[in-house]
Amino acid sequence: MYILKAEHSFDSAHFLAEYEGKCRNIHGHRWKVEIEIQSETLVNGGQLDGMVIDFGDLKRDVKAMLDDYDHALIIQQGTMREETLRCLREDGFYILEVNFRPTAENFAAFFYRTMKDKGYSIKRATVYETPTNSAVYEESVGDKSGF
Repeated sequence: MYILKAEHSFDSAHFLAEYEGKCRNIHGHRWKVEIEIQSETLVNGGQLDGMVIDFGDLKRDVKAMLDDYDHALIIQQGTMREETLRCLREDGFYILEVNFRPTAENFAAFFYRTMKDKGYSIKRATVYETPTNSAVYEESVGDKSGF
């Protein structure tokens, strides 16, 4: 089995609504995302001879997936008053609403599925919330969990 890994990072803020602890407050992270793809075989012949895919394509797609999250306030839909959201947006803040609680675990599953939907044979997605804490998502055969 061949495994390729590409990583990219972004800076953003989030909070965990209804959480009893420091993370209920808006706080920021430098998120690092690692995407691993897999293949049993290599390309035979042509420009990609001896490769799974072109690393440049994988890196480009990982970066493109994460660019929207950079320097955003990421919030779960329905967890902030509409008036607050309106005021923040009127003041020029970039707010990105997601339909899941913005945890490292949920982001790992979300980024996994996003890359899978792009046609990649993905092995796992790892999301680092800090340099030493990460969440990993892999699908097992028949896994139907998700958002």
